[in-house]
Amino acid sequence: MILLVTFLSIGITVGAYLLSKVASKRFPSPLTTPVFFSTTLIILLLLLLNINYDDYTIAKEIMTFLLGPATVALAVPLYKYRDTLKKHSIPALLGIVFGTVSTMISAVALAKLLNLPNEVIASSSVKSVTVPVAVEVSAIIGGDPALTAAFVVATGILGTTLGPWLMNATNITHPLSRGLSLGTISHGQGTAQAATEGELQGAIAGVAMGLAAIFTAIIAPIMVPFFL
Repeated sequence: MILLVTFLSIGITVGAYLLSKVASKRFPSPLTTPVFFSTTLIILLLLLLNINYDDYTIAKEIMTFLLGPATVALAVPLYKYRDTLKKHSIPALLGIVFGTVSTMISAVALAKLLNLPNEVIASSSVKSVTVPVAVEVSAIIGGDPALTAAFVVATGILGTTLGPWLMNATNITHPLSRGLSLGTISHGQGTAQAATEGELQGAIAGVAMGLAAIFTAIIAPIMVPFFL
C-alpha cells in the first residue's frame, strides 16, 4: 500500500508539473506559472485522494534527492556561458548584493510598519534565501525556524508567480537580468523558473541563489538585530 501511494504521489507531482508547462504556454499568466499552478494542483489532488503529508513524504524525499544532480547540472550552462558571465561579473555581483540587502530591509520595514513581533521580523528578514540557510540564520538572529521556512516557501511561490510578469510589464528582457532577479529574490524556486526561460537565465539564477545565501548569512546577523 505504501509503495502504491508513493508511486501515485510521484505520478501526481510529475503530471502536475507537465500540465503546468502546457498551461503556461497556452495561457500565459502569473497563475499558470509552473510553481504556482503545479503546487495548487498537487495540493488539491492530495486532498481529493485523501493522501496526507506523512504518506506523501516518502515520494517527496525521492524527488528531493534528485535536486542534487539537477543542481550540479546547472554547471553545464554556467560553463557554456562563462564568457558572458565574466563580461558582466561586476554589475551582476553588485545586483546580487543590493538585491540581498534591499529584500531584507523591505521585509523588516514592512514588518515594523505593521507592528509585528521581533520574532516575526527576524523570521521574515531572511525569506529570500534557500530554506537550509534561512533556518540557520534565523535561529542566530532570534527568528523561529518553522516560521522562517513558511516565509521562504511563500516568497518562492510569489516570486516565481509575479516576478516574470512584473519583468515583462517593465520591459526587462535581458536574460542575465531576469536570471539575477529570480535567483536573488526567489532562491531555488526562482532558479527553477529561470531555467524554464533559458539556459543562461537558469545558470545565472543558480549563481545568484548561492551568492545571495552567502551574503545573507554574513549580513543578516549584523544588520537585522540593529532594527529589532
